[in-house]
Amino acid sequence: MDRYMTRAFAAALLLLCAAASVQAAQRIEGRVVAVHDGDTITILDHSRAEHRIRLSQIDAPELGHGKNDPGQPFGQRARQSLSDLVYGLDVRAECETTDRYGRHVCTVWTGPLNVNLEQVRRGMAWVYRKYANNPEYARAEASARQSRRGLWADHGPVPPWEWRKAANDGTGVVCAMDTKPCQDGSWVSKRPPRCEFAPCPR
Repeated sequence: MDRYMTRAFAAALLLLCAAASVQAAQRIEGRVVAVHDGDTITILDHSRAEHRIRLSQIDAPELGHGKNDPGQPFGQRARQSLSDLVYGLDVRAECETTDRYGRHVCTVWTGPLNVNLEQVRRGMAWVYRKYANNPEYARAEASARQSRRGLWADHGPVPPWEWRKAANDGTGVVCAMDTKPCQDGSWVSKRPPRCEFAPCPR
């Protein structure tokens, strides 16, 4: 009798987990009414409710916030690229979860086009390796890097998560082009806030 009860409990638990998984997955459809940066948008759905969407599996260069925080190179261009792809258009967002800021984390589609993946193809976003689980993104990034598209045209582009970590740690933000060869063959780092080259070591 106990064995049957155990099996029944296990089956009920599996059903509960499956239901929770279905509930966690969510589709949002509507028109893009705002593009905040290279990986965040707002969708206005058919009931006129707004949903802030963080594109999953990618991380775009950080935008600046005022005179003393110019942001990363290609931050504005990444935002413009995403705007060109989705602003004012009807899209669908296939959402997996929400992040700590309350944003839906989703793959965004406009027709058959995977917008998240397209940002990577264009060199306007990195694959967010901590969260990425689709190998197609890694292949798209490798192609963009090899062709020096978008942010890959810079020497030594800095991943946005490292940029944010440096800023949060108070250690200063590394520049996108963080090194330069000196005439004697040595290298010197660029440092904020102006990202200017320091004198070459003697």
